[in-house]
This record gives sequence, structure tokens and C-alpha cells, in this order.
Amino acid sequence: MSFWEYVGNRHTQLLTDAYQHASAVFQCMVVATVLGVALGVLTYRSEWAGNLATATTATILTMPSLAMIGLLIPVVGLGVAPTVIALTLYGLLPIVRNAIVGLRGVDPTLVDAAKGIGMSRTARLLKVELPLAWPPILTGIRVATQMLMGIAAIAAYASGPGLGNEIFRGIASLGSANALNQVLSGTLGIVVLALLFDAAYVLIGRLTISRGIRA
Repeated sequence: MSFWEYVGNRHTQLLTDAYQHASAVFQCMVVATVLGVALGVLTYRSEWAGNLATATTATILTMPSLAMIGLLIPVVGLGVAPTVIALTLYGLLPIVRNAIVGLRGVDPTLVDAAKGIGMSRTARLLKVELPLAWPPILTGIRVATQMLMGIAAIAAYASGPGLGNEIFRGIASLGSANALNQVLSGTLGIVVLALLFDAAYVLIGRLTISRGIRA
């Protein structure tokens, strides 16, 4: 059976796996973004706190994904839980680092001007600092998403959702007629999803970043 015949015969299952893969990555990225930006906001004013936040999230990223998922299985079981926890933790570093860099890079004179017109610290953060730091934060989100697309495939080891199941099934049946088709369909599906997500981020950037900042 050719690759395209295999895809045609299995398109329903492949679409289901692709949807689950995209959904898992999207939901984990939402959580990672909220946590990452919050950590950046809490630590960017202090050199040691910012370095600690960056170093801690970097340490998490050095742990092999298969090992982390394996360690989580005895604690939270198989399925969605270890997938969500692992993906969220792995997504933190680029967001935390870029949030800190972006917030520290805001022109102090703009913050002082906002303070001079009576803005509270919270208002300055929400209306001046975060909007100006948004471009690097969005870049961090894009980088994290691309990483999680690949890492999410490993979640199939813990009976997690997504296209990784197709890849693992192919690897487990090496030598059979459709083994290569299974691995290839899962891999190409992840690549296509990664490209679609990246295109969406480009569009979000154009809609949310003013021309002056982009320039």
C-alpha cells in the first residue's frame, strides 16, 4: 500500500489524532503562557530573581522528555495528566526568558512618564510595560510551541493523545507493510501542525503589535 493510499484509508483516525495533538499543545501553551508571563512579571525587576527563574525553567528543559513522562506516570498515572504537566513545564523557559528580557527592555523614560501622569504600578505594567514587551513574549510563545509539537509525540509513551500514537505504532510494528506509512504520516502531521501554528502566530503578531513597534 502506498503512503497516500494509507492516508486515504486512515484519514478519519489521522484527523482525530491531529486534532488531539493540536488541542493538547494549544491548551498547554495557554497555561504555560500565563505561568511564564506571571513569573516574568514577578522577577524581572530583580537580577537574582530573574536569573533564578530562568535557571530553574532551563533545568526543567534539560531533562529528557521520555524520562520526565516516565517519572510522572507513577504519580499521576497514564493518559492526559502526564502529558499536560510535561508539556506545560517544557513550555516555560522561552516564555519566562523572553518576558524578562522584554520587560527589562522597556524604555525607562516611558515608564517614568506614565508614573508622572498618575498611573499606578499595576496600570503602568498593564498599559505600558506589557504591551511594549509583547513582541519578545510572542516570540517566546512561538519557540515554545514549536518545541512542544515534537515533545507531544513522546506523550504517546504514556498513552497520551496525539499523532505520537501513530509514530509509536509504526515503530512497534517495524517490518510490517504499513510501519513506514504510520511513522511518516504521524511525523508529517506534526510538521504540518507546527507550520499552521506558526502562521497563526505571525497573524496574531500583525494584529496585536503596532507598526511602530514592529519597525
